[in-house]
Amino acid sequence: MKTVRSMILVSNDPESNVRGSEKIFGAFQQQLREYGLTEEVSLSMVSDLGYSYASPLVLIYPEAVVYGPIKAEDVPYIVEEHLYKGRIVEEKRAPAHELSGKVAWLSARKGTLPAQNRVVLKNVGIIDPESIDDYIANDGYQALGIALEKTPDEVISIIKNSGLQGRGGAGFPTGIKWGFVNKTYGDKKFVICNADESEPGTFKDRVVLEGDPHAILEAMSIAAYAVGANEGYIYIRGEYQLAIERVEIAIKQAEEYGLLGENIFGSDFSFKIHVHVGAGAYICGEETALIESIEGKRGEPRSRPPYPTTNGLWGKPTLVNNVETLANIPAIIRNGADWYRTLGTPSSPGTKVFTVLGNVNVTGLIEVPMGITLREVVSIYAKGMKSGSFKLAQTGGSSGSIIPASLQDTPMDFESYKRAGVSLGSGALLICNDEVCIVDLAKVLLNFFRVESCGKCTPCRIGTKRAFDILTGISQGEGTLEDLDELLSLNKEMLELSNCGLGQTAGTPLRDMLNYFRAEVEAHIRLGVCPTGVCPMSAS
Repeated sequence: MKTVRSMILVSNDPESNVRGSEKIFGAFQQQLREYGLTEEVSLSMVSDLGYSYASPLVLIYPEAVVYGPIKAEDVPYIVEEHLYKGRIVEEKRAPAHELSGKVAWLSARKGTLPAQNRVVLKNVGIIDPESIDDYIANDGYQALGIALEKTPDEVISIIKNSGLQGRGGAGFPTGIKWGFVNKTYGDKKFVICNADESEPGTFKDRVVLEGDPHAILEAMSIAAYAVGANEGYIYIRGEYQLAIERVEIAIKQAEEYGLLGENIFGSDFSFKIHVHVGAGAYICGEETALIESIEGKRGEPRSRPPYPTTNGLWGKPTLVNNVETLANIPAIIRNGADWYRTLGTPSSPGTKVFTVLGNVNVTGLIEVPMGITLREVVSIYAKGMKSGSFKLAQTGGSSGSIIPASLQDTPMDFESYKRAGVSLGSGALLICNDEVCIVDLAKVLLNFFRVESCGKCTPCRIGTKRAFDILTGISQGEGTLEDLDELLSLNKEMLELSNCGLGQTAGTPLRDMLNYFRAEVEAHIRLGVCPTGVCPMSAS
């Protein structure tokens, strides 16, 4: 009987067949012949390997590594790395459990490609998110133990020195915010994790909660110890059912292990976490509207000051942090502030998680060092444009900026983008080619703001509606040059007079459209044509 050193099994269930398992099998046959491995490696198909959410699958023994979902073009790399060089291809492994979004790992470093440093996504898709033992085996809850051996001020000092900035979009220094809550007097304090993630096209927080829920619980516990809180809430978007289920499982497990609840690690520190499920309102992503929602009220932003750090949930001092912000905390506490500053740029240390969408060859979640450029993201991580040439990127969901091709070499960090007059946003990168009409894009964004406005303040309620109507007119060939002056005026008024971030950023698409693409907008008005052929131009 022939002895083989490795065995390859390719899934051949109906779903895998539809997704190209026959081509994958043929690609393995060809590659094994080219590398002279046909006598050493057996190849066969199998009806069911589980992991149906990641099919087609490839299982390689004796390592029992499951790769998936796999395409035929992935096969040469897997054969070269795993079967010829003996190195497991981590970025192609099937996730341990189902995730509702895709993580687009960068291939192993070759030549001049940058190495990938995963901090937030370190465990996502790799560990079993429903197993606390798996999390503990991967350094889980070490940071909490380290933090509890320090004073709250020492913990806050580490976060301040790391330079971590809020990853929800504003970029406010995390350690300073923690210090505000710590110094505020109060017999009761709260910590809230903002997992509402209502920005269109953004699902990074959802995938973190689905793939590594214990990391957020550990981070919230560290934050609570640092600021003097003993109760916390995770406010999760109602549509995120898988994330809700896994967070609830994680809370129960942590309580059973004594890592949540009374006298954690035998200390005087006690902390309890609740899950609050949102009802889908975009406005509840704003921290004070979120607090109102938890209190059982209509989700509307509060007038500020006072700020949540002094008067938050039920009038008590409250720390509100975004999911991605918190996901950085355990690694910073374990490895130190100096280690974190080796990533990213001096002014914006660390990494940033983006959801890459649009007209590119590879979409999904990526984690990149702060300071990378848009050109590098598109060419290295997204594997280039699917068709046409790069025209613009819309960052951070609807409230982000429109980045033109002229800024694609600007470092993507808070400071550089601020100097360039644009914002990094919360974490979505919608990559658009030259077939996208800037007027149509702006109209879609303003329609979103118009619908999602809570209506509490006049500048936002009226301004978003008026801007949408003007853009609709321009798209139909009914615009005038005076309309452009009114759009700029609306942007200024919404920015200066709106009550919350929704209205303040609603005019950003108008500003960027006229700053970078005014000639295209004027073509709709002066020539009565849409240069991309997208707008109906019914009046022409």
